[in-house]
This record gives sequence, structure tokens and C-alpha cells, in this order.
Amino acid sequence: MTTRWTAVRVLRDRTAGRCLTAVVVSGFGTSALWLASGVWVKDLTGSDGLAALCMLAMWAPTLAGPLLGTLADRHRRRPLLVALSLFMAVLLLTLYAVDGPEELWLLYAVLFVYGAAGTVHDAAESALVAGAVDRSLLGDFNGLRMTANEGMKLLAPLAGAGLYTAYGGPGVAVLDAASFLAAALVYLSLRVREERPAPAREGGRSATAEGVRHLWGDAGLRPLVLAGGVTMLCAGVSGALTYAVVEDLGHSPAYAGVLYAVQGAGSVTVGLLSGPALRRLGARRFAAYGISLLAVAVALRAVPYDPAAWACAAAVGVGLPAALIAVLTGVQQRTPGPLLGRVTATAGTLVHTPNVIGLAAGAVLVELLDHRAQLVALAVVLGVTAAVLLGQSPASADRTAARSASDASPA
Repeated sequence: MTTRWTAVRVLRDRTAGRCLTAVVVSGFGTSALWLASGVWVKDLTGSDGLAALCMLAMWAPTLAGPLLGTLADRHRRRPLLVALSLFMAVLLLTLYAVDGPEELWLLYAVLFVYGAAGTVHDAAESALVAGAVDRSLLGDFNGLRMTANEGMKLLAPLAGAGLYTAYGGPGVAVLDAASFLAAALVYLSLRVREERPAPAREGGRSATAEGVRHLWGDAGLRPLVLAGGVTMLCAGVSGALTYAVVEDLGHSPAYAGVLYAVQGAGSVTVGLLSGPALRRLGARRFAAYGISLLAVAVALRAVPYDPAAWACAAAVGVGLPAALIAVLTGVQQRTPGPLLGRVTATAGTLVHTPNVIGLAAGAVLVELLDHRAQLVALAVVLGVTAAVLLGQSPASADRTAARSASDASPA
């Protein structure tokens, strides 16, 4: 009942519903390309390392999130989203030229630009939604956005694999281009009033630093974002231990796919329920409870028992997205509109970069240390993170945030 009511609230809002539609459409193409690009490179070269570089090319631009997010604050967001979507639709069609190892540079270049454009896109979309959607709907929208993304991760790779088998990499590129074109049409249909951004008073580096200063100076956002970063670091290490956990259960590596599917189901569930939970608990407590659940689930992954493994996978799927949804909603609610693009992108860099570091560290540690001991240690770190977040005084954070927002606003 609550879930259905949450979905109806968002879909009845014209702007929120159409933005969510654009997320679903473009996310489908992105998830399909994510799988197909690595398979494409593997088929052309036979190299696992070169195939892995596809993900690196798409991820690397997020390190420049604070700088790229500034672009989302210097332009009106709706026209920027339309332009980015049309640009990517055209750029993806150039992949028709890739039919041998000698053209791989073009594929990597397109994926790198894809990642950079995606960082700007996410920042602009977050700012557009925060300015056009009722504040009470932000948690609902971000939760349903998470649900949509997780749903696409379950469905789109299968579609991409089938399309790749039938038509090769260019066929998947056309699918992704079509998804961007459809997203552009959805953004064009939005009816939102946006003021033209004020001329930049500072250079690019100073403007970028302004967003960082706001994020770090807000006593409510700083611990929330830092907790998100620690959580993603631990999640990265835990994720790298998945195959060791599967081996301990006595199954083949393919069993990991079953656990990921259960985890995805948990993510879909928390996305549907996050709006009411955020309204009741607030971003700080919602994130802390999610991290606490994640801590318990990570610890119990050390138990070599199938029902426990399934329950842990579902709990990870609930706890981890809860922290991410809370961070994004907190940023949208506590950041002045003119700064929202760069603050969103900066928070994204601080939260998601540790995940990649954790994956790399976990890949090394799994060869050196018993995975059960690592899981227990990760659970302790997550538990402490949740306790620190719960121990913060919300009244103090709100007073500090009010001062920061007043200082940052161009009024």
C-alpha cells in the first residue's frame, strides 16, 4: 500500500515522472553498453586486461566530478540535459567504425567521453529535480531512481548480450544512441521555469572550490558524505570477496550470479520504500540504519550456509542503496540551487571513488588473508561508521547548514 502510494506520488508529478522516465530509458542503453563493450574488446583482442579497460575508461572521468559538476551550474539544466543526450546519441554512432583492434582507440575515447558526459548529466539532473520537484518528493524520486537503475542492471545486460550476438557491438551502440535520443525528447517535454544562471564571478578553479567548501562546511552533509565513502570502500572490499564466499559455500563461481540477483531484488525493494522512510527518519538516521544492516549482513557472509548467504545478499541490497539514497537526498535538500551541480558531482566523487579503491584492495587482500576475518573486520568498521552517524546531533547540523546556505546563496 505504502509502496504503491509512493510511486503514485512521484508519477503524478509531471516533472518527477518524466525525469524518472528519462532515467529508465537512458539507463537501459547504458547498462547494455556496459556489458557489450567489454565483450566486444575481448572478441577483438582476446585480452581480459584490455576488456577491463572499458570500465576504467567509463569510470575515470568521475574523478573530475567537482570540475565537471561546475558545468551543470553554469547553464540552465533542461537545455543542458537535452544537448548532452543528443550529443551522446550522435557520438555513439561513430562506433560503427570499430571493426578491428586498430580502431579500439576510438571505442576507449567514446567510453571516456561517455563517462564525462554522464557525470555532468547526473549533476544537472539532480539539480533540475531538486529545483522543480516538491521537496517532500525528493526521497521518493531518488528511491524510485535507484529501483529503476537496479531493474535496468537486471534486464538490460541480457538484451545487450542478445543484440551483440545478433548484430555485434555497433548494434548495441545504436540501441544506446536510440535511448539517448528518447531521453532528449522526454527532457524537451518538461515544462519547468529556470532562471538563467548568474555570470560566474570567479574562475573555474575557484568556482569548483566553492562547491567543495559548501560540502565540507555543512555539518549535516559532511558526515553523511564521509559515511557514504567509508561504506562504499567497505562494500568494494566485500564485493571482491564474493567468489571466496561462493567457494566456501561449495558452489561454482556461477552461483555468484544468483546472489547478485537476490541483492538486486533487495535494492529494488528499498528504492520503493525509501521515500516514506526518509520522511520519517531523515537522511542521517536512514543512512545509519542502512549501514547498520549492511554491517550485520557483511559479518554473516562469513557463515557457509546457503539460506544465510541469500539473506545476507538481500540485506546488502537494502542497506547499501539506503546510504546512497540518503546522501543524494541530503545534498539536494541542503544545497543552494546555484551550487547544486558541483556539490552533487563532488559528493559523487567522494562516495564512489572509494568503491573502486576497495575493489582493488579486496582483490589483493583475498589472496593474503582469510576472507572470514576480513568480513568481520569490515563489519566492525561499518558498525562504527553507523554509530558515529547516529551520534551526530541533528539540531547542531541544521544550525550549521542554515548558516552555510545563507553564506553561499547569491542573494
